Amino acid sequence: MNNAGAEADGSGRATSGESAHADPAPRGFDAFRSGWEKEIGDGFPLPTFSPATTRDFRVKSRATKVGDVAITDLHGASAIRTEGPLNGVEDQVRLYVVKRGSWTLGAPLARSEQTVPAGQFLIRHIGRPLHFETVPDTTAKVLVLPAAMLKPLLGSRQSVSGPADSAEVRLLAAHSNMIYGTVADLGPAGVRAAHSTLIELAKAVARRRVDDAEPRLAPAVAQAAKDLVDSHLADPELSGAMLARELNVSVRNLQRAFAAGGEPVTAYIRRRRLEEARLALTAPPSGRLSVSELAAHWQFADSSHFIRAFRKHYGRTPTEYARSTLAAGS
Repeated sequence: MNNAGAEADGSGRATSGESAHADPAPRGFDAFRSGWEKEIGDGFPLPTFSPATTRDFRVKSRATKVGDVAITDLHGASAIRTEGPLNGVEDQVRLYVVKRGSWTLGAPLARSEQTVPAGQFLIRHIGRPLHFETVPDTTAKVLVLPAAMLKPLLGSRQSVSGPADSAEVRLLAAHSNMIYGTVADLGPAGVRAAHSTLIELAKAVARRRVDDAEPRLAPAVAQAAKDLVDSHLADPELSGAMLARELNVSVRNLQRAFAAGGEPVTAYIRRRRLEEARLALTAPPSGRLSVSELAAHWQFADSSHFIRAFRKHYGRTPTEYARSTLAAGS
């Protein structure tokens, strides 16, 4: 199914991709429910939420569906809590990745209650519907997955938990984030490929290891590596070896994943550093770093190396570029 993803912002306005609902727009919980039903719909019904939740629903979210997999990212400024009887059978596997706050599953005070704190993940088979509750300021990613392919990998406890920054979870998060931006343009074959990669990555989370030689995982490996590059651009240790170590893949398979996109790992790192240096050169002169300071900050060997790389990429030296931006703004 080609979905751009349902989004609801803190003002209560719901959007699907970039198109807004016609005025007057639903607000708060109504906006969330409307967006969910439009983009997710059949097979993934919303539970009954507590009156306190629906009255003060300050949640930013986006969601999409790929076949029998649903992906939701949310940040709740307010707490979220379900309420009322939960009947029936779900027979689903759910993956919770909590970045901030906490997510608690199970009836309150029940022996089966389980809390996923910030920085952790839980992948669990859900046989019957469960209540859940979050604390205010919770940020999490939740995937609903088919049980048949994943339940056998979860062991006797029917759940696996661990750190959210594990290689397997990083790869799954990178792939699911890519889906938000691409699923609306995918044809049937592309949807099947996106779905099969999601399942393979979910299996990797359940097994706690990645088969980095699996060709279907190459785009997720490359994207997760790019996410790491962007968060470590000023780190002197940033390299292909460091990225491979963080993602628990071989350097060779990391290089292969990047090669599919036509740009080697080292070239991507240098290009991103040059892009950030170029942005820094547009700052007002009073607060701008010098060329030598930029070279050192973005881990170039010295000013000469930085100037040559910058001129090769942008056709001008850093000083010439800074002057041109200053002239354009005057």
